[in-house]
Amino acid sequence: MKVAIMGAGLSGLCCAIILEQNGIEPVIFEKRNLCGDRFINGEAIFNITNRPINNCLDFFKDKYNINLKPISEVKEITIYSPNFESNLSGNLGYTNYRGRHKDSFENQLFNQVKSEIIFNSNYDYEDLTKEFTHVVLATGDSAYASKLNNFKTDLTVNLRGATVEGNFGLSHISSWYNNEFSPKGYSYLIPLNEREANISIGYPVYEDTKKYKIDDLWDKFYKRAQKDTEQKLNIIDKFEVERYIIGICHKAKLDNTYFIGNCFGAISPGFGLGQFVSVLTGIYAAFDICSKGDYEELVVPLRETYENSLVFRRRLEKLSNNQLDFLIGGINDKLISKMFSDDTEIDFFKIASKLLKPFTKL
Repeated sequence: MKVAIMGAGLSGLCCAIILEQNGIEPVIFEKRNLCGDRFINGEAIFNITNRPINNCLDFFKDKYNINLKPISEVKEITIYSPNFESNLSGNLGYTNYRGRHKDSFENQLFNQVKSEIIFNSNYDYEDLTKEFTHVVLATGDSAYASKLNNFKTDLTVNLRGATVEGNFGLSHISSWYNNEFSPKGYSYLIPLNEREANISIGYPVYEDTKKYKIDDLWDKFYKRAQKDTEQKLNIIDKFEVERYIIGICHKAKLDNTYFIGNCFGAISPGFGLGQFVSVLTGIYAAFDICSKGDYEELVVPLRETYENSLVFRRRLEKLSNNQLDFLIGGINDKLISKMFSDDTEIDFFKIASKLLKPFTKL
């Protein structure tokens, strides 16, 4: 058996770790010159979006011996609508580095992999199918899945972000829902350390949102972020992604080709989160290769989570700023706050999506 993994990101490296644990050493092909060779940004994993699992990092460590160290636990989230502000507190999740940072999840996983990694690779999928019995596609986007007519696109998203200097509490992140600068989307602030944070806006590209100029949206958000954080945020780095495709594969596996990570469709349409699913698809593909599970069956719950998230996305897109005020203002209700922060196995979004689906056009 010869296994090739195309891509040395979260899903590809986790797949390699599980294969190694089962006596298989894959060859990893990475087109960049190192793991995490991209802009540095902060991301988050939230407990409520991955239930019944409440602590994802402990889950990966205890069940799969995959060790990931976060920047910080998330103890508080401030959510802003145009005219309201709500706060959630408790054991909400974790933040982490992505990209070129030495402590990024990619680099942490790189230090746990023993298999050969070929950097600056010029191999393409067709080359690998000729030399290997199994090919795992972990390329970070849907390009190969789309080329093989194996991808359902649900939306494309424009993103712009920056690293800013200021004063930040590591356990406190902020999020904005405001159509003035994130039409049908969202914005956020995630601390990288006590002196630096990432701020970002993201919004879907539709006929009615094409009229917006991202420079204008960014200027409005940048001013609002400084106002709400009550400080000058000095920009020291920027990144931008245009028309990033969000969707999911029709088939997780075609013959001996496996689609994992964003190539499978790990990013949730509703919240832009994808790290938890990326890691799981890498693990599940390795299980299939080792004859310890069926990949298509293992990803069934991940597909369900994706569809539930899509329901939320479609409802969110329909909300006016007045309705966002009403929604965000209601989060201050103690019962709702408790639901977000408590260590419960109840899948809130699964239940809510079933209630919303009859009123949502997908």
